[in-house]
Amino acid sequence: MIVSDLVKELSAGQIRPAYLLAGAELLLRDDALAEIESAVLGSGPRDFNLDRLDVGQSTPGRLEEALASLPMLAERRLAVVREREGRGAKINSGWTAVFEAWLAKQDASAEKIETVLVVVVSKVDRRSKWVKAFRDPAVSIECDPPKGARELAKFLKLEARRQKVEISADAAGLLGERVGPQLLLLRQEIEKAALLAGPGEPIERKHVEDSVAAVADEPIWDLTDAIGQGKPADAVDLLARMLSHGAAAPAILGALASHFRKLVRVGHGESVSGPPFVVRKLEQQAQRYPARRLVFCLRSIHRTDVELKGGSVMRPDRALEQLVLTLAS
Repeated sequence: MIVSDLVKELSAGQIRPAYLLAGAELLLRDDALAEIESAVLGSGPRDFNLDRLDVGQSTPGRLEEALASLPMLAERRLAVVREREGRGAKINSGWTAVFEAWLAKQDASAEKIETVLVVVVSKVDRRSKWVKAFRDPAVSIECDPPKGARELAKFLKLEARRQKVEISADAAGLLGERVGPQLLLLRQEIEKAALLAGPGEPIERKHVEDSVAAVADEPIWDLTDAIGQGKPADAVDLLARMLSHGAAAPAILGALASHFRKLVRVGHGESVSGPPFVVRKLEQQAQRYPARRLVFCLRSIHRTDVELKGGSVMRPDRALEQLVLTLAS
């Protein structure tokens, strides 16, 4: 099942006892979790009915307690188990034993569900026993990024529908071409193009041409190459060129964030989707970044994101320039 199918089920009032949200795309995992939380808890109190358990900081025993608890002043409660991105503790046999025991107790004919389990991971072996245990009445939700133009076009269509705007096929094609499979950035660019089109008007190709700069892979490769080679002057020069050609600061930051998240996954031996030459380029760049430096880069990108969203008085171009200097030093 994919996220759009999950949304349809929840909108129809169907809530399952357990969900596995698995895939490399953080945005899809977060979207799916938000939809489940809203459907399960509604506007009810979260303090006693929502348990968020980090695999690296909690224990399987704590999950057993959460699953055995009853809802307080609400119809249902929610227990969320989540792995962190990159390095850190992973789900082990202690956790999977609790999952399997819980799933074995679930009955498809049950009239009332009081506790819902959600497991959120970026990567799973779908041959594993515990993963296969997420079968009806439970379900596994695929949260992988779009592969190829057709899947990307489908995401754009669904995202436009979610935002309650229309987008022509031509406009969607150009948007995918300029931005690439960077879903958070695509979401933001649809919002911008919709504002340009005006209330109730469809997004056409001209709106994308006017509002979306080309910030897909090639310029980012050049910029990250300069950063990875420790050439701050070259990196700042490339950044200045991108900005002068109309690339928006949030778009460049989103592209950098997406690129470095891919490097983290490649550095940990995980697979990433894309043409063979793109994968080879990622593998080459990942070899130049020690794990600690990648974590530092992502934290620096996050701080800059906060600054661009109003957390600093610094101009967006200056904030980006400072980030690039930090990453390349």
